[in-house]
Amino acid sequence: MCSNFRTGKSSSLVGYTPPTLHKGVRWFVDFTAWDPAINAMRRKRYYVSGSLTISQKKARANEIMQVLTRQLSQGWNPWVNNDDTRGHVIFENCLQRYEDYVDRMDRKKTRQSYHSRVNILREFIASLASPIKFAYQFDQSFCNDFIDWIYLDRESSPRTRNNYRGWLFGLAEFMMARKYISSNPVERIKVMPEHEKFRKDLTPEMLKCMQTYLEENDKPFLLACMMQYYTLIRPGELSNLKIGDISLKNQTVFVSKKFSKNHRDAEVGLNKSIIKLMLDLGIFKWPDTHYLFGTGFLPNREKMGSDQFNKRWKKMRATLRWSDCYQFYSLKDTGIRDLANAAGVVVARDQARHSDITTTNKYIQKHGVQEVTLGFEGNLSYGDNEKDE
Repeated sequence: MCSNFRTGKSSSLVGYTPPTLHKGVRWFVDFTAWDPAINAMRRKRYYVSGSLTISQKKARANEIMQVLTRQLSQGWNPWVNNDDTRGHVIFENCLQRYEDYVDRMDRKKTRQSYHSRVNILREFIASLASPIKFAYQFDQSFCNDFIDWIYLDRESSPRTRNNYRGWLFGLAEFMMARKYISSNPVERIKVMPEHEKFRKDLTPEMLKCMQTYLEENDKPFLLACMMQYYTLIRPGELSNLKIGDISLKNQTVFVSKKFSKNHRDAEVGLNKSIIKLMLDLGIFKWPDTHYLFGTGFLPNREKMGSDQFNKRWKKMRATLRWSDCYQFYSLKDTGIRDLANAAGVVVARDQARHSDITTTNKYIQKHGVQEVTLGFEGNLSYGDNEKDE
């Protein structure tokens, strides 16, 4: 809907008025928008919770006005799109309401499973550079990113990925029934075949091709790819690494339990090629508090979302004309394969921080991972082609 309308009379009317904050016994934000049903401007209010402090009320009111201004400027009309009138409910409130609903389910196992998945969803939201706040942001793009995070970042099987898709579909139905959203954003997300492994390892020739391309066009992203290949650190963990987590003296990178998948602190060995590339990129000129991969994959005080690795990878993959089965996470699969071939399965297991069924909940004896991985050459390198001075 355009921002200007023409009535049956010859005068033109503005389609809406800017949102305005009103303070009093009850704080509220209001605006007027053209209602075609009555052929006149009509007032709409959004109340601010009275239980908040003054500063919290101001912050909440500013959020509401920013969202409304953007929505109205893009053509949204509350009187035409009535299904969206509850889209500005805080998303966390929707989840809490859903958990109240889950608590009334009969089977204890189902209740525990659904609560666990809600917490996993919260973990994903917290990992985003710009976490969603409102119900209307629960859209297909968000749901797709969550499902990819489950499958790629958490190393889940296709069956687990599909189970989360099914649960997310149910959550969307719950939200639709309560008018938080107008359609189910999960409907168009396809079920993945469970008998096939879609993601494939990269060949040595493909690794060399990628290295050549990135050395010429995008060295910062080359560092991200080498970190994935050599350190086997997951994308969600890479996005949380800071300069201070890297030790040149010990030639290791520290992965905090605060954001690691197994919730354990760990030190992972750094390959000499990674260290050389870091030095050439001037990584250690930045403050220790900066994230290693910020905007443009360079150090920055602002955190970058883990989805940026896949987005940048897809652009490179299109340029190199690779199949979709070769994904950013393929670098980790390939790194485990190459490290196991070069130094043994035990070393690869420790570098990847994996354990099999027989060793679950048992102490895993380390086998000199840092010393071995420092000299592991693999099929990626940096600086080998430089002439000796």
